[in-house]
Amino acid sequence: MDRIAGIINLDHEQDMLDELTYFRCGAAVPFAGRYRMIDFAISNMTNSRIESVAVFARRKYRSLMDHLEQGKAWDLDRKRGGLFILPPDWNDPTDISRGDLQHFHNNIDFINRTLADYIVISGSQHICNIDYQDVLQEHKESGADVTVIYKKVDEMYSEHERAHKLDIDGNNRVTNIHNDRSSHNVYMDMYIIDKEFLYNLIEKCIAHGCSNFFLDGIKGKLPNIHINAYEYHGTHALINSVESYYRNSAKLLNASEHDDLFKEDAPIYTKVKNEAPSNYTQSSHVTNTMVANGCVIEGEVEDSILFRGVKVGEGAVIKNSIIMQRCEIEEGAVLENVILDKDCTISSGKTLIGAPEKPYVLAKRRSM
Repeated sequence: MDRIAGIINLDHEQDMLDELTYFRCGAAVPFAGRYRMIDFAISNMTNSRIESVAVFARRKYRSLMDHLEQGKAWDLDRKRGGLFILPPDWNDPTDISRGDLQHFHNNIDFINRTLADYIVISGSQHICNIDYQDVLQEHKESGADVTVIYKKVDEMYSEHERAHKLDIDGNNRVTNIHNDRSSHNVYMDMYIIDKEFLYNLIEKCIAHGCSNFFLDGIKGKLPNIHINAYEYHGTHALINSVESYYRNSAKLLNASEHDDLFKEDAPIYTKVKNEAPSNYTQSSHVTNTMVANGCVIEGEVEDSILFRGVKVGEGAVIKNSIIMQRCEIEEGAVLENVILDKDCTISSGKTLIGAPEKPYVLAKRRSM
């Protein structure tokens, strides 16, 4: 069986989730009640039998490192292979690389030492549940140098405007990569590439002063290299703004959307935190809400997502909101279309109301 190694490249991901990325990178943002966004990227790799995963991180990665630890939650705390968190090395006086090519250059040993024949490179902003072994099979059959993964999106939203799009011919060969807003073929920032071909491209890109491996090394080489397109058909969310985070979180309250993302045969793993089951008192009323462990609910919660350890006081009302870890909503408070980051407190009788298209966001550890 052909081996695959994985690289999660966070270098070019912009922290555009406003208050949610004040203190963390986008990959570390909590999502879906108990996960972080990077959990999906790593779980996709481990479920695809990838045993070596490197994370290229440049900014605000303390929270990310705290979450990932040694990779135990994803069975990556191994003697051989495992999880590697790799910030760039700023101390090499001979280094002429720029942009994310600094990561590839300074961590080239990860690529050289892996026993894998192929490398999967992914970001963290595209939430999905994908089997890279299926992608590899199509990649080999196509004879391509690179296979990129895309989603044909039925309904376009603002987050798709900044995403790259693909033009594809009848043989699934990519003929153009662009930012045309009218195209529905959204590139998912994921591709699989032969190890030796990757190494050679890195060397050429650095020699020519490039700064973005995908744009300069792959997109910039069209049509001289064979780029195959693999279409992903499952549940997908692109999260690159507060609005996209809020809207795609709400979609998970739909049972079919939730079950398609959180599959029994391909689970999404995260750092384990042992907490007691949630406690619903006689005064509580909860409908269509995702509730994590450790919550104490005495009030009313509707169409919302509560992370671990949230406390909702008697008479409090929460609607269409996302409440992260250890927040406390005191008696009689009213929240609607609100996102509370971790460790926030809303005092008794306080009312916070945002708009469905622009939710009210409160940064972590704030009180109102």
